[in-house]
Amino acid sequence: MLNDTYKHRGLRKKLVDTISRKGIKDEAVLQAINNIPRHLFLDSSFLEFAYQDQAFPIGSGQTISQPYTVAFQTELLEVKQGDTILEVGTGSGYQACVFGEMGAKVFSVERQKKLFDKTKKFLSQFNYRIKLFYGDGYKGLPSYGPFDKIIVTAAAPFVPEELLKQLKIGGRLVIPVDIAKNLQEMACIQRISENDYEKRLHGQFRFVPMLGNKAND
Repeated sequence: MLNDTYKHRGLRKKLVDTISRKGIKDEAVLQAINNIPRHLFLDSSFLEFAYQDQAFPIGSGQTISQPYTVAFQTELLEVKQGDTILEVGTGSGYQACVFGEMGAKVFSVERQKKLFDKTKKFLSQFNYRIKLFYGDGYKGLPSYGPFDKIIVTAAAPFVPEELLKQLKIGGRLVIPVDIAKNLQEMACIQRISENDYEKRLHGQFRFVPMLGNKAND
């Protein structure tokens, strides 16, 4: 049962006001964050913090991203109704639900088996078009591509070539790329043609590291 009270909705409205003041302008992004009960994605011990603009642990060494960061990456993607989106790093499933709320179809890959199992079960309560996969995010999902948009929700040491190949022409990849220890620069890469890409940088962030080729069970 999805328990979403009047109090929760009031706290969400305040959260939306906060991220709006920080510069998020896309009304569809703000509306999605306003509609999704973030407290359901956190362990109960963190319920009182669910609507602060902060990241929190979700187990397996992972975090649920700060709402501002979720909104920032989503706004950079320029999500449209009906987009197909590849998400690398399902985590709690919150970001995937933001896309689902905006009318996108989401294909999401998670590397942590425990987290994958937990999130898959949890997301079955929602009516969004989200397909979850347990696998290596560096490889993407070639058999389901090409995608309109691709998002990486963990710190990447480099931009994986496989992900670039899975972008439609005109599509966008948003990815935080390491520039120093525990520091990333947010890159937005647009595929201009078969072989050409345009890259823009959008400031510094801190993400948990993207896992390598070995699965962690």
